[in-house]
Amino acid sequence: MHTPSLFRHALLVGAALAALVSFAAEAATKTVCTITVNSADEREMFKRHLPPGDYKFVELVERNRPDWLASACQAKVQCDALIISGHFDGGDEFYTDSNEKSEYLTVAEMERASCSDSCPGVFANLKEVYLFGCNTLKPLPEQHALSNRDRIRHIFKDVPVIYGFSSKAPLGRYAGPVVERWLQTQPEVGSGKVNQKLLGAFAQVSMTVTPGITNADPQAKLRADACRFIDDRLSPAQKVEFLHEVLKGDLQEVRMLQEQLERFANAIGPKQRFESKTAAAFASLARDQATRERYLDFARTASESPARMRMMAFARNIGWLTPSQEQAEFLRMLGERVARDDVGREEIDMACTRERDAGSESALKPLATGVFKSSKVAPFAALACLGNAEAHARVVRAMASADTQDVAMVQTYLRHRPLTDSSEMRTVASSIGKMPTPGAQVRALETLARQRVSDPESLREIARLFPSAKSVDVQRAIAAILIRADHRVLGQADLARSLKQHRLKSPDGGSDVIDALIRVLQAG
Repeated sequence: MHTPSLFRHALLVGAALAALVSFAAEAATKTVCTITVNSADEREMFKRHLPPGDYKFVELVERNRPDWLASACQAKVQCDALIISGHFDGGDEFYTDSNEKSEYLTVAEMERASCSDSCPGVFANLKEVYLFGCNTLKPLPEQHALSNRDRIRHIFKDVPVIYGFSSKAPLGRYAGPVVERWLQTQPEVGSGKVNQKLLGAFAQVSMTVTPGITNADPQAKLRADACRFIDDRLSPAQKVEFLHEVLKGDLQEVRMLQEQLERFANAIGPKQRFESKTAAAFASLARDQATRERYLDFARTASESPARMRMMAFARNIGWLTPSQEQAEFLRMLGERVARDDVGREEIDMACTRERDAGSESALKPLATGVFKSSKVAPFAALACLGNAEAHARVVRAMASADTQDVAMVQTYLRHRPLTDSSEMRTVASSIGKMPTPGAQVRALETLARQRVSDPESLREIARLFPSAKSVDVQRAIAAILIRADHRVLGQADLARSLKQHRLKSPDGGSDVIDALIRVLQAG
């Protein structure tokens, strides 16, 4: 009479054992998540060679769905390993060069997902990350205060193994076969242990490996602070209050957090700024004159002009500078660099892209006094960008300079302020003909060619230089200008005869732009 009871007990035990076996099998299966924004070569090699019973693959990118990462996070996908494939040259996003795809993955979005606990599955349980993109683990900072390597380490906190490239990475069609050869050695993917065979397989390129930061890492506090500005669980007012705390603290850390601070300040729109608690937090920040002056003094010590003015732009954004005060800070910076004879392309670019305010004419006088003492073109180019007519004339005359550095500064200036005055074009064309050095003539002609000369008299002046040119390089530079011009104003038949009669023998004997111009003239 105990048999049914024993039978039922056995059935229950058997079911429990089956459930345990099933759970163990499920637990033993590793999930490999893939984010394929460009080449699928690497992903397909992993899928082809990893045993299906041991590994499950989940592609997180959903085509034509912009919020695919948020979708994956909401689905609570649990990833043991993550493979990201995409171009990463600039360090701001993974992107594609395919016309058929539009998906991309920004570093900012990854940081938000990592910091907000809104994506616990994708990021929380990772043992390994594979980043197939250029400069993903580049150790030197470029446009960011943190290097790509450090930013990636912050995103993948506590991940034991992160593979990437410190400089150029091979394209997918080349990386795929290398990955395949490595996978044929039957490695354990998702173990959380560095695989030396993988590093050896990519020994000819820049593959490297690093762990994500941990709470014991010296940068742990920096990451925690950066996360507070993008943590979805904090209100804008709380973030402004924290911003105030940060600005009162270590200013070196402020510089390291510069990008996060800027991104946060830019994300707070006018509507949010007028919300009572947020407005009160900004008002408290604006009243803190001691912290303001300390920050501005620190910003003025930045050795690079873009970094200095970036900090000043942030000060304006949070209410510490008015637009005219920020302009004054720019002129102060530029005046200091003029005094040190340290003006270059960056300063010219910055001057040419700034918006002039109504009071800038009088503010320019002290700067102009210093500039007109200089013997170099770069300070004049910066001043000319700000609207000084005398400085502009000085830069235009420098097109015919024998100094290669001066010509380079002229080229930078003219990218922002192209020549539009016909008389200036004629003056430049005439002065080029009087230059004694062929090398300098070529540089001047190349600079002029970028201005797309259309004035008939200027074109005729340039054509008249051809017979007297002392080198074939000068003649080629002349032809490069004329070939894009309206040949009807030059007398096509006469110009073709002049070119054939006076062209110098080419040292390489091949066809060049002069031949091309002659054919165009004869066809016309």
